[in-house]
Order: sequence, then structure tokens, then C-alpha cells
Amino acid sequence: MNPQALRGIRIVLVGTTHPGNIGATARAMKNMGLTRLFLVRPKVFPHAEASARASGADDVLAAATVCHTLDEAIHNCTLVVGTSARPRSIAWPNLGIRETARHCIDQGSHGDAALVFGREKAGLSNEELDRCHFLTRIPCNPEFSSLNLAASVQLLSYELRMAAGGDGGAPPECTDPDDPLATSAELEHFYAHLQSTLIGLGFLDPHNPRHLMRRLRRLYHRVRLTHRELNILRGMLTACGRHLDAGRHPPPPSP
Repeated sequence: MNPQALRGIRIVLVGTTHPGNIGATARAMKNMGLTRLFLVRPKVFPHAEASARASGADDVLAAATVCHTLDEAIHNCTLVVGTSARPRSIAWPNLGIRETARHCIDQGSHGDAALVFGREKAGLSNEELDRCHFLTRIPCNPEFSSLNLAASVQLLSYELRMAAGGDGGAPPECTDPDDPLATSAELEHFYAHLQSTLIGLGFLDPHNPRHLMRRLRRLYHRVRLTHRELNILRGMLTACGRHLDAGRHPPPPSP
């Protein structure tokens, strides 16, 4: 069992409307040894029903971090996996729930990984999914695929515990500790830099950037950039920007 890997996992609930679901999520987490709960704009919290449904996991509720934005909740995470049952117009890289657990435990051994759950009725928005490296979907009866929020957290928390060696097996090997994966915050700075550079090059229409940038996000999330690789790409974008500026402002002619 690798408890350190479990300590690196964040469970993130976005826009939860019912406080009982927050309490039941805390209970599901504590059952499986998870402690780090992040709440993005919950409708009601704290609340007596959350405490009642936590049923002994009051410490997880008390330590929960309430955030204004998803970016705040996943700041410094090197892996972000969103849960989604709805089909999307642009396909996103998908992982099975056991593969998701293995990846999260691998990252959680030496950094932070986040599993993001959306609103009870609407799930995650496309803009929120843009922040995710992968999506995961719990396989259900296609004729009745609606799962309670806390039940979804329970299933994925169980898989996380098994991947951490809860069944007596060993967790997976970690990535290179000398070149860690880029964090979510670093990637967002990169995407902003990339978008401004592509607009400057005339490749991206500033009035309609969404689909191109979403596809580029999908590409880079699939690659899983490391810190050094991201620095190389940022350096390339900076060099492009210098050449663009030189073209706009050529030096005065020599006398």
C-alpha cells in the first residue's frame, strides 16, 4: 500500500447543488483513504446535511478547500482527469477508470493529481473540460447510465486504492523525478502564450479561436508535456514573437 500516493490525489467537485452529496463524497473518500476535497462554487456549504451525510468523515469536510474557480482547485496539478457521461462535439482523450486510477497514483506519488466531478444535472462545461488532460467514464447500463455523484466518487476512489496497492500489489513506476510533468497553471500560461502568438502570425482568428485552441489543448494534453519540454515550446513562441516585432518595427536604415 502506498499512502503517499493517495495523499497526492485531489477530489474536485464543481458547482455541487446538494450539500448531502458533499457529505456523502467525504464519507466515500475517507472509506478509501483519500483526504483532499476541493469544492468549486458549491451552492451551499457548510451545511448540517453535509455533516450528517459525512457520517464520521467530518475531518475531511473540515479540511475541504472552497475555491472560486476550477483553475484555483487544480493549481499545480500535473494530471487532471474529468468525469463525463455526455458525448462531446470534439472527441477528448479517454481513459478507463482503472487506467485513470493508475495514472493518478503514478502522479500522486511525487506531485498532485485531480479527479474532477461536475454538477449533478449538467456535469462539466466544455470550458471546464478544456482544463482536463483526459476524460474518464464509468461503464454503466446504457439504458440507465445516471450515477449519483457520491457513488461515482466511491467507485473511482476504490480504483485509486487498488492502484495504490490496496490489494497487496505494487503501485506503478513514477515518471522522471528530474523532469516533472508541467502543472495545470503552467499549461494555462502556455496556452495563453500560444494563442497570442498564433493570432500575431495570422494563423488564428481572434474572433473565433475556440475550436482551434480546443483541438490544440487536446493534442498537448495527450502528449503530457514535462517542465523542460514546456520551456522549450515557450522559448520557441518567444522567438516567434521577437521576429514578429522585428517585422512590425524594422530598424532604421543605416546612414
